[in-house]
Amino acid sequence: LDQDALRVISVLQRRGEHEAYLVGGCVRDLLLGRRPKDFDVATSARPRQIKDLFPRLGRIIGKRFRLVHITFNGHVIETATFRKAPRKSEDAPDDLLIVDDNEFGSAEEDARRRDFTINALFLDPFSLRIHDFVGGLEDLDAGLLRTIGEARVRMAEDPVRILRAVKFATRLGFRIESATWDAMCELAPDLGRSAKPRVTEEIQRLLRSGTALGAFRMLRACGALRVILPEIDDHLGAHDDPDPAVHDRADTFWRLLEALDADVHAGHTPDPAVCVAVLFLRVIEHAAHLDARTHDAPPQEIASAAAEVLEPFSLAFRLSRRDSGKAIRIITLQRRFTQTPSKRFSPLVFAKSEDFREALDLFRLRSMAWGQGWDVYEGWLHRFEEAQRSPPEELELARKRTRRRGRRRPRGDPKPAPP
Repeated sequence: LDQDALRVISVLQRRGEHEAYLVGGCVRDLLLGRRPKDFDVATSARPRQIKDLFPRLGRIIGKRFRLVHITFNGHVIETATFRKAPRKSEDAPDDLLIVDDNEFGSAEEDARRRDFTINALFLDPFSLRIHDFVGGLEDLDAGLLRTIGEARVRMAEDPVRILRAVKFATRLGFRIESATWDAMCELAPDLGRSAKPRVTEEIQRLLRSGTALGAFRMLRACGALRVILPEIDDHLGAHDDPDPAVHDRADTFWRLLEALDADVHAGHTPDPAVCVAVLFLRVIEHAAHLDARTHDAPPQEIASAAAEVLEPFSLAFRLSRRDSGKAIRIITLQRRFTQTPSKRFSPLVFAKSEDFREALDLFRLRSMAWGQGWDVYEGWLHRFEEAQRSPPEELELARKRTRRRGRRRPRGDPKPAPP
């Protein structure tokens, strides 16, 4: 158990005389024998009361959902007050979408307003007692993912739960209960109403989960992929399309996700820009009419296609300029790895460039996915290691050579007219 989380609960229980428990994913993972990534705390104390108990360490955050971040030497323990189901809007009583979630309640009310039964377990770490108000322990034993209450209502309240259901089902290897799956398929179009940053965050989590292949296949099966990433759904084509080229196109996309999963399982943590590049690489290369193996296309066409595809996505989903710009650059740079050294192209300068490492990560994933180019990847990895040891003056000399040769007038061009 996390010692900082225990400290928070101890202060809330003993000094503040409040109920306080470990809650959610950390309890679920502990019971499944997994190591939790985060330890979250739920308590009867209000945000201001929590802040008063941790005056120097606590910070109240959030608008839609106010909670307290308690920080110990950079380690954050997220501490939330028990909530209950919010009241329906008087302006739109039939609209189930939750826009405000600050109705305080009891531990049982808090459990019943959560998404899935397996995420609504409370653990008192000092008495080692588990509070289960919704049948979460039974579903954990059965390997079943089920919403709390009526599935259609829970998905309509927050359609992002569709993405979370996919994440938990694929990561834990759980079966989705039939009513929950039916609600996911029916309400997938409502994902278009969800806050875009939350959707982006869940997409990134799926890509970094090590189960991206299964997750995106499930998103496609329930209709969510067409809503959140229509360009990719179009690129994959219809399941029953008789054209072999469509099936080959889809196959190369799924292989990339499979390679990404293998990379995560090998211990790599992919950069967000690399995740975005993996997601859109084949769409962009197809738009640029690029051969995935020979890179036979002008670089300006690749860059133009990358910008045309990624810039609208970045604006719509509020992706950071850093990540979207880097994704465009590392896709455009892929042709460099198979380019022959010349007077205008210095491998040393390229290996020391800003986005080289991420571009090489993407090339490694391509090589894994399509079973060729691994020797090229290892050669560039060796060059990169050598470049790190090269003295600054050698790099500057290589830069001067490429700049000087780049300025030379091509043969056959007319001489400039005298002033």
